[in-house]
Amino acid sequence: MKDILTDIVRDKRIEVERQKKAVDLETLIALGHESFKREPRSMREALAGSLSGIIAEFKRKSPSKGWFYPEADVASVVSDYGRAGASACSILTDAPYFGGSLTDLQRARKAVRLPLLRKDFIIDPYQVYQARIMGADAILLIAAVLERDEALELSQTAYSLGLEVLLEVHDERELDYLNPSVDMLGVNNRHLGTFHTDVETSFRLAEQMRQVTRSTGYDPLLVSESGLSDWETVARLRRIGFRGFLIGEAFMKTKQPGISLFTFIGGCV
Repeated sequence: MKDILTDIVRDKRIEVERQKKAVDLETLIALGHESFKREPRSMREALAGSLSGIIAEFKRKSPSKGWFYPEADVASVVSDYGRAGASACSILTDAPYFGGSLTDLQRARKAVRLPLLRKDFIIDPYQVYQARIMGADAILLIAAVLERDEALELSQTAYSLGLEVLLEVHDERELDYLNPSVDMLGVNNRHLGTFHTDVETSFRLAEQMRQVTRSTGYDPLLVSESGLSDWETVARLRRIGFRGFLIGEAFMKTKQPGISLFTFIGGCV
């Protein structure tokens, strides 16, 4: 399969530049000043204190599999997720490739008190301010689309705004992106270039992640992302130190995401 990540990042840079020209950062902050009065919720604490650690994702489509649930209403879905036992929610805000929007994030914030993750291809501090203003509690930073200094700058920007950071890696080479402002360290079991998914990626990287955290003195909470479709795998990952589990497709493709989450957790917690 063609490496689509290059196309996504190229289009994202164009999108962000257009947004900045339409509403510059100073104006964005002025328009959203009331949002800064809200105290963000800790996603890390929610996951650490949860028996399931499920980050339930709202995602209408993916570049590799097309539409799952094009008519999905974000407020209804995240409310159902909350009732079903989610510890946090992830909201896709990329429009062209995932069918999301910042409006989805804003509507989700009004619907639930759960910690919300803005999941997008964040490449510019402008997007971090957007996340804060639209109601996010945490942002995703993807090592594969950033240089180390960019990841550090974006992490520090998030920290200054009271947002937590989930840093996503795909292999051991990206573990050196870890920095003091990272609250959660995630492994994406889905390669963002080919979209091939292998849950063994989390098991393979677990010990190296622990080694890096010990050597640096940092203490991020470990998260496994993508390809998780049964509770047995989640239980195995918990035994080796993971405390967060980002799952979207397994729920969204069923048309009853909340019920699917409830069934997934079952009596296991």
